[in-house]
Formats: sequence, C-alpha cells, structure tokens
Amino acid sequence: MCGIVAVTGYKKALPILINGLEKLEYRGYDSSGIAIINSETNSITCNKAEGKLKNLISNLNDQNIPGTVGIGHTRWATHGKPELKNAHPHTDSAGTIAVVQNGIIENFQDLKNKLEKEGISFNSDTDTEVIPHLIERELNTLSKLNLENNGSTLLVAVRNVISDLEGSYALAVLWAEAPTSLVVARRQAPLIIGLGEGEFICASDTPAIANFTNIILPMEDEEIALLTPLGIEIYDSNNERQYRNPVSLKVSEQIMDKMNFKHYMLKEIYDQPGTAKNWLENYLIKNLENGQYQIKYPFDTKFLKSIERIEIIACGTSKHAAMVGSFLLEQFAGIPANVFYASEFRYSPPPLLPNTLTIGVTQSGETADTIAALDMEIKRRSSIDDKKFKPNLIAITNRKESSIGRQIPNIIDICAGIEVGVAATKTFFAQLLSFYGLAIKFAHIKCSRSSNEIDKLITELLKLPPIIEDLLEKHNKSSEKLAHDFFNIKDVIFLGRGINYPIALEGALKLKEISYIHAAGYPAGEMKHGPIALLDKKVPVISIASSGEVFDKVISNAQEAKARNSYLIGIAPEINGTEIFDYLMQIPSSNEWISPLLNIIPLQLLSYHIAAHRGLDVDQPRNLAKSVTVE
Repeated sequence: MCGIVAVTGYKKALPILINGLEKLEYRGYDSSGIAIINSETNSITCNKAEGKLKNLISNLNDQNIPGTVGIGHTRWATHGKPELKNAHPHTDSAGTIAVVQNGIIENFQDLKNKLEKEGISFNSDTDTEVIPHLIERELNTLSKLNLENNGSTLLVAVRNVISDLEGSYALAVLWAEAPTSLVVARRQAPLIIGLGEGEFICASDTPAIANFTNIILPMEDEEIALLTPLGIEIYDSNNERQYRNPVSLKVSEQIMDKMNFKHYMLKEIYDQPGTAKNWLENYLIKNLENGQYQIKYPFDTKFLKSIERIEIIACGTSKHAAMVGSFLLEQFAGIPANVFYASEFRYSPPPLLPNTLTIGVTQSGETADTIAALDMEIKRRSSIDDKKFKPNLIAITNRKESSIGRQIPNIIDICAGIEVGVAATKTFFAQLLSFYGLAIKFAHIKCSRSSNEIDKLITELLKLPPIIEDLLEKHNKSSEKLAHDFFNIKDVIFLGRGINYPIALEGALKLKEISYIHAAGYPAGEMKHGPIALLDKKVPVISIASSGEVFDKVISNAQEAKARNSYLIGIAPEINGTEIFDYLMQIPSSNEWISPLLNIIPLQLLSYHIAAHRGLDVDQPRNLAKSVTVE
C-alpha cells in the first residue's frame, strides 16, 4: 500500500521521481505528490494531485524544477479520504520539512492532540502529518545545542521522532536546511536503496529502481539511513552503524511491458503458459540415473521428513491458492493441512503442536498480516525448549528479495515475473503450481502414493503449457462475447466442490475486484443451505463441473439452480450431463487433480472482459492496491 520514491545525487530529481512513481502506481492511486529541494531558492517545492498519477503529471505541465534531491509518493488511503489535502508529501508549519510515509501510525491521535495543545495547526486528516511537525519540534530542540544544520542533525531528529511512533511505517524526509540529504526509515514496511555513482534512490519496490541501477541494498526492519551524494549511513534500532554488501537486481524480472495487449491483466493472463514452463524448468528435475522426475528446491529439505502436519497462512487470492494446496497435501500427499487467514491467525492462533510446518504465502512478499503472523509463530515456537516444537518454515512468494525473503530461510520463488495488474492472475497460477510441487515432494517423502500415481500427476503437469495456450485462444473470444450479455448483472454465484471449491472463490473474487459486481463462491452442496434464496433469472450461476468423483454431485446442484430460473454457465468438459448448462465454457477432460489449473483460465478471462466491457480500469481497480503493507 502506497509507493515511496526518494532520490539524491547530481541529476534532476523530478524526472527520476515521476518515472519511479509510474512504476509504483499499482501500490496506490488515490493521490500522488512530489517535493523537491529547489536549488535556486533553497526551499522545498511541493506539488500534489488527487486521483491518479496522470493528474500530478498534468499539474506539473513540464515544469523544470531545479533540484537534485526529492521525494515522491503515490497513495492508497488509510487515514483520511482520497482528497487533495490528504495527499503526500506533508510538511511542517514553516514548509521547510517534507515527509512521505507508507503504513499506519497507530498512536497518531495522541501525538496530534499534544501538538495541537502546543499551537500546531493541521491541514489534513492523515496520520502522517504528525511526523513533519514532530521533526520540526525536534530540530528546534537540537538547534539549542548549536548543532550544524546538516544531514546528520536531521538523522538524529528523525531517529528521536520514530522512537515515539507506534505502528508500521516506511518514510522519507527532506529538510531545506540540509539540501543534499535524505533520511529514510522503515518498520514493518518495505524500503530498498538503489546504489548509483554519486547518486542514490530509495523506493518501496524494485521496479522504481530498475531503470536507475541494478545494485540494491534492502533495508532491514527498524533501520534508519542517511543518504547523500557522498554515501549511505545505515543504523539499526540500537543506533549501531550497519555494514553489509549490496545485491544485484535482475532487471529482466522487473520489465513492465504491456506489449500489444490493451491491459496488463490480459497480458498477464496470457503469460500463464510461460509461467508453467518456468515452473517446470525450475523445480521439476529429471533424474539422469532412473529417468524419473523429482521436485528440487534451492534449500535443504531433510527437515520435511519429520513433518506431521502443515499450517498455511495467507490472505486474499493467496489464501485461495493455499486452499487448493491444503487439498493436495491432505488428499494426495496424506499429510494434515489447515489454511488460516493471516489476519485472524495473529489473534486466534491454533494450539501449538509438534513437528509442524508453517507455510506463508504472499505474492508481494510484503503482506503485513502474513509477515506478522509468521513472526508471531516463530517467536512462540522458539520459546519452547523442545526441538519437536521448533519453527519449520517455508515461504511461497514472487519476490524473493522482499521482506519475507529476509524473514524466512526457505523460499519457494514462484518465478512468475513482475505482475502489474492489481488483480492477481499469473501469480495465483504460479502459487498453485508451487503447491503441486509440495504435494509431490511430500508424497515421495511420506510414501503416501505409489511411484506410478506420482509419475501420472507429473506427466499431467508436463503437458500443461500447450493446453493452457489452447484454452486462452479458445476462451478469449467466447468470454468476450459472453461479457456483452452479462456486463449489467448485479450478482453472480460461483459453485465448486472439492479441489475446485477454492477456484469458485477465486473466480468470484476476480469478478468483484475488477468489475465491482457482487459475487460469492460456495461449495456446490451448500447452496441449498441459504444462498439458493438469492437465485432468480437475474442471478446467473457459474458452476465448475470437472469430470471426476464429484461431477455427478455438482450437476445435481446445478439442477437446483436451473429450477430457480438462474442462467447456468458451466466450466466443464463436453460430456454427458453438461447439456444442462445454458452456456458451456468447455475445458478438456483431464485428471481431476490438475483441473484447478485449467478451470481458472476461463474465469479470469470472463472477469476481465466483463470489466473491460463496462469501461472500468482493469489494471487499477478502485480502492485496491497490489501490495498490502498495512493491517
């Protein structure tokens, strides 16, 4: 949530800030703004705009603001409506200090009340605005000590202020009296420093840095840093100077190119055959001695042999992938697995049981609830002096250089490449594949399936790329046609059973996210226990009816909807029984185990085309952000 860019060096700051914000707009697009230390006036020039970044760019109207030090922000609203007065940067009373912030300051109201009693006036409804006023007060205190007006003094002031802040934050601070300096700090929110030659850039995510440099230095939690053209000073929460080596950024993985597609989302749906190929090449390795395929991870998997149960922590789309994963781990690999909302796990965790594997799933690697839940699980397990209760951890993410990548030692990189569309498509597909890999791995370890059964599943996975390509070509046009008939609907019910119940949930979520149509997913057998009251000819039902053990049951449930005059759309192969559907989005007959990987394709395309036909912003749906870094 929210994107930060900050730069200091010898080049003009404005184009660098705008370029960085363009790469971060997926993190929030309620408003945006920049602040630059004007080198001609030695003052801060600030410009903000409500709405999307294009409004800020229009406001600037090719302004040539002189200055090489600046900060920028694109906002996802938490405290305060998405209005101009709440846009970042926020300044102090004199306008000599500017701050951008990502996160939530939980004690801002207490701090604000104290400042108001001191005569400070506030211009916004945000929690962020307390920060520049607190820094102003701290600098006034430090001035009485006859300290120089430079970056080091600003560093001390910011460090003193953040010690009073409760909550999570990433922030960047300018001070007109220190015209070449930036101070940045983070707590439970991401910040990455990019290293150039005599210039440095700090941002919330790597795409904002990729055009600037491929050498980065991720900040650790509760660190603060001073950036000047002469170098970087990083300090931990104990005020001890930190020294560590930077790492290289794979710029190819940060390329944001729509190619010839109208929207990033459609392009990313079409990326999924390539996503499957990447996964197969990275994790499914052929044993040269016996010719059999094995799942290979870049970490030691010996600890998996002692695992007796699995708990999976995730949010949103990642939770739906985790639910498919739980089904595979239990039904295919024979190991108990439970899925938890990360936000609920933190406050009502399950009882501690021995030999448990905890899996965190987050496409961004920055999801605040998931990271906090994992941190809590690490701490409560580490407090027990019994090796059976030690934390066993795996993270599934698309960003191995993220916060979760530094928190968890065992990372399964889903290798999907950067995903710009806020509604997850190819990253969901890649998360599913990651769980197939884990199920195969555990089936080998636990001997819960015969070699023949495991090989059969692997063979089906190897066939995936061309099958997905065919599905895309087949259903892109058909779903576009169907969207013309259904773009005005108000409610949709999605039904699935067994391994495809989570796909019904994900199909409903996609439609909600980008088309703003109310949709709900249910286990097909549960429809008659309440949701059936909603059905009539104005409420279409989308039923996932893969051939397999529950096919006949799903068809029976579909009959119940048909009897209530609902228009019935089937996601199914063309076999006996599917003639019940008013419209069939045909899926090839397949092993039921891999059916989720096929069924999700037409659901993604249908949601996309309905939203596009309604003229909505598919890539940046209202009220949503790609990386959820607040509770």
